[in-house]
Amino acid sequence: MSTGHPPPTVPRFSATFDPYTISEIRRAAATGIYDIRGGGAKRKMPHFDDLLFLGASISRYPLEGYREKCGTEILLGTRFAKKPIRLKIPITIAGMSFGALSAQAKEALGRGASAAGTSTTTGDGGMTPEERKHSSLLVYQILPLPLRHESR
Repeated sequence: MSTGHPPPTVPRFSATFDPYTISEIRRAAATGIYDIRGGGAKRKMPHFDDLLFLGASISRYPLEGYREKCGTEILLGTRFAKKPIRLKIPITIAGMSFGALSAQAKEALGRGASAAGTSTTTGDGGMTPEERKHSSLLVYQILPLPLRHESR
């Protein structure tokens, strides 16, 4: 007697997912019920105390720590840009729109990025005069027309 459904396949070995995770994916796909809950992650999340930054691994290793400094400065756009961007650190602040963040938060990000010697990005909500004033290097984000919000 045929049920009209194809026979179940045997899960293949995965280097990415353990057997339990594969069985949960298959269960969710079969039932349409996903184990989603609010209130945080189910697994232990890394903390900033778990991070270790080795500045020397960003560049070549210093020969002598006391006589030779390890520089973190980076130059973006050296191949094609008429005016490459010079950052003191290889970290930038991603775009977060005005509206998602308050004017005070946008100003604080601009001040912090300027103090650290890096750039900040406006996001899709435009920029505030305070953000522009306090950002030494501000990348203005422009979205394609279908995604852009236009007020009338």
